[in-house]
Amino acid sequence: MVDVVLWGSLKPFADGNDTVSVEATTVGGVLEGLEVAYPALKPHLDAGVSVAVDGRIIANALWEPVRADSEVVLLQRIKGG
Repeated sequence: MVDVVLWGSLKPFADGNDTVSVEATTVGGVLEGLEVAYPALKPHLDAGVSVAVDGRIIANALWEPVRADSEVVLLQRIKGG
């Protein structure tokens, strides 16, 4: 299991939890696990989120590995210009 910290405005869509656990070995697996466990997160995941693994923002690398002891943080992307 991988613990995922949900940042700010994403918490209400995971039953108010700021940390959730999913079974995953990759960033893509984390996102898929979140969709299954918390369907209310799906529109936000589809709109785009940033994923940080061990302090590194992972951009478009769904195959990036995660371990049970990885620090995984999910952030809603900020839009604007």
